[in-house]
Amino acid sequence: MLDWNTHLAAIWRQRQAYLRPVRQLDTICLQDLIGIDAQKQRLVHNTQRFLVGQPENTALLWGARGTGKSSLVKAILNEFHPQGLRIVEVDKQDLVFLPEIVDSIRELPQRFVVYCDDLSFSSDDSHYKSLKSVLEGSIESRPENILLYATSNSLHLLPEKMSENLETVLVGDELHYPDAIEEKISLSDRFGLWLAFYPQPMPTYLEIVDSYFKDYAGDRAELHHAALEFAHLRGARSGRTAKQFYNSFVELEP
Repeated sequence: MLDWNTHLAAIWRQRQAYLRPVRQLDTICLQDLIGIDAQKQRLVHNTQRFLVGQPENTALLWGARGTGKSSLVKAILNEFHPQGLRIVEVDKQDLVFLPEIVDSIRELPQRFVVYCDDLSFSSDDSHYKSLKSVLEGSIESRPENILLYATSNSLHLLPEKMSENLETVLVGDELHYPDAIEEKISLSDRFGLWLAFYPQPMPTYLEIVDSYFKDYAGDRAELHHAALEFAHLRGARSGRTAKQFYNSFVELEP
């Protein structure tokens, strides 16, 4: 049984058509996230405005994989749930049920972030139309206690073809895109807050590594060398890579 007074988050389960309460939350906190201070500040500010009923924006967190997009949303919940914030996670294939999900929570006293992780669509995927309607465009305005945050590896959530871009024309000093491009740009354009995430520079990556190895008593230079070798094999320097290195690191007993 879902009780929003005691449960802080829920995940939509399409097969049984219900919101399953999350009983084991990720405990990550804002101070745990290194190298994304600007993104943290802007999303915190936006969430604070939402919680006190001031104008706010739906947010699209986009950029390189493993750079803290999903972790930031989880940390926002851990920071603000004492103020009544709750999260409902919806997979992108279940976005067709988004209007029903919104209807089930619109009258509740808590403030809800509807969260969709790894949001992107293929060219023949029509699920995005339900998302567009909830974001903006329906005859009914979005309930004041509901906000949408999404993460994606790409700013434009629908793929663009070279042939479509070739139809773009210059009128005076303005670009006019063909209808197909306008349709694809219009989805991300309905998010009022765009937060970009980039691969971490080496010093920041090593700072994240050090945050996982606070009590490490061995040679720190050797640890950094191993962490950089691990990142090279993974092809990415990111918070996710640092955590994977920590999880795989075994300190041999003397």
